[in-house]
Amino acid sequence: MSFFTDSLRMAMQLLISFDPELMRIVQVSLMVSAQATLGAAVLGIPAGFVLAYGRIPGKRILLTLLNSLLAVPTVVIGLFVYMFISRRGIFGALDLLYTEQAMVIGQFLLIAPLVCVLTISAVSRIDERYRITAQTLGANAWQTALVVLREGRYGICAAVITAFARVISEIGVSMMLGGNIKGFTRTMTTAMALEYDKGAFTLAVALGVLLIGISLGVNIIFNLLQGRSTR
Repeated sequence: MSFFTDSLRMAMQLLISFDPELMRIVQVSLMVSAQATLGAAVLGIPAGFVLAYGRIPGKRILLTLLNSLLAVPTVVIGLFVYMFISRRGIFGALDLLYTEQAMVIGQFLLIAPLVCVLTISAVSRIDERYRITAQTLGANAWQTALVVLREGRYGICAAVITAFARVISEIGVSMMLGGNIKGFTRTMTTAMALEYDKGAFTLAVALGVLLIGISLGVNIIFNLLQGRSTR
């Protein structure tokens, strides 16, 4: 019991003192995850809308593929991206391996299908009368799309928040593509794994407390948005 309380006490001291190493790790995690989430939203939201309402050849196959991608382990995505950006890969000349950009790419590929699928779910639940009314009033295709997206905004925001929560806590992609380099590509999850292996629990516990806090905050926002979207 004393081991737990001592570790927690020292971890809280790190948090209160805004330890530079701790803050840098948190900064890297938030920046990488935010960029990946933004990219996934920019691609996934329009793609989800088009798949929900568009008449696309092979639509059922695309939906099946997207749903299948949700179950792909992070290490598999990390492996395939590694093969492309390593020195012997197609994009090896770009020297992306073990950089924040590499982690962003991997995390983007991880959550883009998730944003797309959840966007499809959000806009598909919208009453068809909104779209019909907009078209009756003379709205063009772009204006009609904006009306539908506006009605589904809470569900779409929840999709983006879910994607962020997915990548902020992942470890496989970050470890394989970032390399866990101190001061550069070390994220909260990879740092926790490293500190645990070293038997140094203070930093790991501090990061764990922060990660739990972030996850709790994300889930509170998610539940609030879900509640509004069902009204």
